[in-house]
Amino acid sequence: MKIEKSVLGLVAAISLLLTVTASFSQTQSQNSSETLREAVEALRSEHARTQLRLAALEKQQNEDAPLGPPAKTSRPTFSLSGDVRVRYETNFDMTGLRDRDRAVLRARLRSTYAISDWLAVGGQLATGDPDDPNSTDVTLSNFADDFQVSLDQAYIRITPGNFQVFLGKIPNPFVRTELLWDGDVSPQGASVSYVLPVGGAKLKGSALYFAVDEAVAGPDSHMGGAQVSFETAPGALVGEVAVGYFDYSLRSLRGGDPGDFGTNLFTAGKYNSDFNLMDIVAAATWNGLGPQWPLRAVGNYVRNFGAPAGTNTGFGVDLLAGRVGQTGDWRFVYGYAEVEADAVLAAFSHDNTALPTNYLQHALAADYTLRQNLTLNLTYYRYRQKDVGPGLGTFDWQNRIRLNLLVSF
Repeated sequence: MKIEKSVLGLVAAISLLLTVTASFSQTQSQNSSETLREAVEALRSEHARTQLRLAALEKQQNEDAPLGPPAKTSRPTFSLSGDVRVRYETNFDMTGLRDRDRAVLRARLRSTYAISDWLAVGGQLATGDPDDPNSTDVTLSNFADDFQVSLDQAYIRITPGNFQVFLGKIPNPFVRTELLWDGDVSPQGASVSYVLPVGGAKLKGSALYFAVDEAVAGPDSHMGGAQVSFETAPGALVGEVAVGYFDYSLRSLRGGDPGDFGTNLFTAGKYNSDFNLMDIVAAATWNGLGPQWPLRAVGNYVRNFGAPAGTNTGFGVDLLAGRVGQTGDWRFVYGYAEVEADAVLAAFSHDNTALPTNYLQHALAADYTLRQNLTLNLTYYRYRQKDVGPGLGTFDWQNRIRLNLLVSF
C-alpha cells in the first residue's frame, strides 16, 4: 500500500511538471492568455483527482492496520565489564623452603550480548594458566614474557520467567564460600536455577551437571549437584541459609595433574576417598549501625560421606564489619577454617595458600575504597597442616601477606 501511494505521488509530480512545461511552451508560441488559463484549469483538475486517490489509499491503509500502538522491536544489547588486580606477596616461615616475595597480576574481561529479553550469550577472558581452574593469577617474571590469556567462560544463558539456565563453561550457580568452591572456578556443563519470591523473602533452587573429565575410552568423571537456599526480606537483620549436596564420580583422571589433586589423599593413581559432599552455608547481616557499617557473620560446614572419619569434615567462620564500593569505605575481616584432607575436592577449593585441604587457617583482612571502582586490600594468612603423616607435612605455622590494588569497571 505504501508503494502504491508513493507511485501515485510521483505520477502527480511528473504530471505537474509536464503540464507546466507544455503550457509554458504553448503560451510562448501562441502568445495566447486563453490557452494559458485552460492549461492551468486542467492542471488543477488533475491535481484534485490525484489528491482524492491518495486520500482513499491512506484511508484503506489505516483500516488494514492492527489496533493498538506500533509493535516494539527489541534490539540486541551488549555489556562489557572487568577488573585488573595488581598484588605484592611475601611468604615466610615456610618449612624447608626459602622466604619468597613476588608480584602478581590478574586481569579479567567479561561481556554479555543480549539477543532478546530471555536469550543471551556471554564469556570471560582471563589471565592465568589454562590448566589451573582455581586461579587466574600470573607471576611477573620470565624476562617480561607475555601473559597467558584464556577463554575462562563461554555460555548461552536462557531466562524464561523466574528460571535461569546456563550451558557451556559457566558461572557457578551456588551460594558458596571458598572452603568448597574457589571464586575462579567456572564449571563446564549445564545449570538451572529457579527463584521463588516469598513476600519480601527469596527461595532459590539450583542444580548443576559438571563434566569434570570426559574420556575417549573408559568411564568419565562428572558431578551432579543441587542446592536450596533461602534469604529473608531486606531489613535491619537479614538471614541466609543454603543446603547443598554434590556427588562426584571421579573414574577418569587423565585430565588432572598434581595441582588438581593437591592435598587430597592419593594412592596408586587413585583418590583414597569418594566425594559425596553435604554443604551448609549460613549467614546473618545486621544493618543497625547504618549502611556504611553492616556487621556480617558467615559459617560454612562440609562433610564428605565418601571419606572415612578423621579425613571427611571441614568448617569455616568469617566475621566482617563494613563495606566496600563507595569512596572512603572501610571493611575489616577475620576468618578461621579447619578442613580435613578429604573433606573437599582440592581441584576446586580455594588457592589462597598452598594448602587447599588438610589445614588450619587464620585470615585477617582490611579493605579501603580509595574511590569508586578502586580498592586497596591488605590480607594476612597464618596457616599450617592440620594432620601430619607420610606426604602430609609438618605442624609448622607458615605466613603469607598480600597487598592488592583492584580496579574494576
